[in-house]
Amino acid sequence: MATTGQKQDRPHPASRSRRAAQLALGLVLFGVSMALMVVAGLGVASWDVLHQGLSRSTGISFGLVVNGVGVLVLLAWIPLKVRPGVGTVCNILVVGLVADATLALLPESFDGLAARVALLLAGIALNAVATGLYVGAGLGPGPRDGLMTGLAGRGVSIRLARTGIELTVLAAGWLLGGTVGVGTVLFAVAIGPLAQPALKRFTLPS
Repeated sequence: MATTGQKQDRPHPASRSRRAAQLALGLVLFGVSMALMVVAGLGVASWDVLHQGLSRSTGISFGLVVNGVGVLVLLAWIPLKVRPGVGTVCNILVVGLVADATLALLPESFDGLAARVALLLAGIALNAVATGLYVGAGLGPGPRDGLMTGLAGRGVSIRLARTGIELTVLAAGWLLGGTVGVGTVLFAVAIGPLAQPALKRFTLPS
């Protein structure tokens, strides 16, 4: 009887429409969060240092660089034998466009340290929520996350894979003119603890 009761208590699998809606919301918020951190001007996440550096050195918009790098990273999945999901493809198509649209709506910079710190903190918090939403939808990881898990699947520890990737893109982005600052450090320290409860809250049952 106890077994039957446990089965009845299990949550029903989420519908496709629910997953799609959560994925879309997560990706939109992710793009907005990136733009907030860029405008704050206090340092951005490691990958965004690379995106920003490439944008400044090529003249291509930040969002298009985000999408382009996503495509290149996805190609790196091939030798790792990692299969993308629909969420992976949507990540590449949506996040950069939303980031560019948000940057177009916001002032290029804000006066006053308090306003910039507020933007930075809002961007980091929103990024964590967005991560919980789009990863929790269960429709495939982002291209950068998939690169890390793909390397882990080939025998590289998650810690080493994550650290190596983050340091590599950070160094490359800094050399290209990306903004490294207190925001970069704060993001690295805070995103894990913030994203973990978001993932727990938004992960849909399969």
